[in-house]
Amino acid sequence: MDKAKIRSEFDIPEHIHYLNCAYMAPLHQTVMEAGFDGVRRKRRPWSVLAQDFFEDSDRTREMFAWLIGARPDCVSLIPSVSYGIATAARNLSLQAGQNIVVLAEQFPSNVYPWRSLANQQNGKIKTVERPADSNWTQSIIDAIDAQTAIVALPMCHWTDGSMVHLHQVARLCKENHIALVLDLTQSLGAVPFSIEKIPCDFAVAAAYKWLLGPYSLAYMYVNPKHHLGESLEANWITHEGGENFAGLVDYRDELVPNAHRFDVGERSNFTLLPMAQAALSLIREWGVESIAEALGKMTHYIEQAVEPLGFTVTPQAHRGPHMIGLRSENPISAQLGSMLGQSNIYVSMRGTSIRVAPHLYNTREDLDALVRVLESVQKG
Repeated sequence: MDKAKIRSEFDIPEHIHYLNCAYMAPLHQTVMEAGFDGVRRKRRPWSVLAQDFFEDSDRTREMFAWLIGARPDCVSLIPSVSYGIATAARNLSLQAGQNIVVLAEQFPSNVYPWRSLANQQNGKIKTVERPADSNWTQSIIDAIDAQTAIVALPMCHWTDGSMVHLHQVARLCKENHIALVLDLTQSLGAVPFSIEKIPCDFAVAAAYKWLLGPYSLAYMYVNPKHHLGESLEANWITHEGGENFAGLVDYRDELVPNAHRFDVGERSNFTLLPMAQAALSLIREWGVESIAEALGKMTHYIEQAVEPLGFTVTPQAHRGPHMIGLRSENPISAQLGSMLGQSNIYVSMRGTSIRVAPHLYNTREDLDALVRVLESVQKG
């Protein structure tokens, strides 16, 4: 893997130290060109054929299915994580008195729909507080009880990259007939994931972060047992016979009998889908395992550099390879933001963490630039 070549394929000037993929990934040149081609295609709509409404989406579906080891008919194309979680909430049952397990400070899109469902059904939200030993997995297992109906989790916490060992949670949920819903936005594409190893009811992921794709597109895995479920929309393309444009006035109430029924109405976006395909091709070319290994070396380097400065991080055994949250033993200087800005360093403040999220386009100089600023701040 030629990292210098990869850096040159992103429009990142040398003086910019962008360590914020968890916020939004920059577009690789092939992804950007695919988007431009899509826009140019729309200039001449007579060149867009009826089959294009299906072939582009099917191709994208197949590529995402490969990434997670699923069947293409289990993949739905949606506009956002919140759309997918709302779909999951509509298709899962909760009885009065039962609970839904979530993490403290979990991303809101995987919390608000569950709050709404709990309110509607007189259920409860059971929040797992951040464990002192950073072992989310054991804390989650301890929180699941006889009244748990749904467990809604990420693979890693969005504020600092601390991991949940989902195979253990999935096993417990399966044994106890508990629904498992996953938001993989902050891990998929940078950390290996397999539906076979981590079976779940629903799993969603936005395209614009670690999947290196465009905004306003997300993917949803739907377990076959939910393929006849209720969709959020009643649109034309997810109903039987939608491919017959001339016959669309012959209304049919039957939805397609797979995950495609959950697709957003304008799924056949002739700009976003080619961009998504180009991005997924990159991930396949580089390999998720290789990406994880390379990013793990970067975050380990940061860990070793900042610990002498008084920062603490989640231990390697309990964090992902791709993202690291820095917490200070002392209050962080209010000047940190301006100093980072002046040095063209881009990271995020999430909760009490300085979240650092590198990717293959980053260099040692990017990492060292961050360390120099943190050292300056800590020394006052």
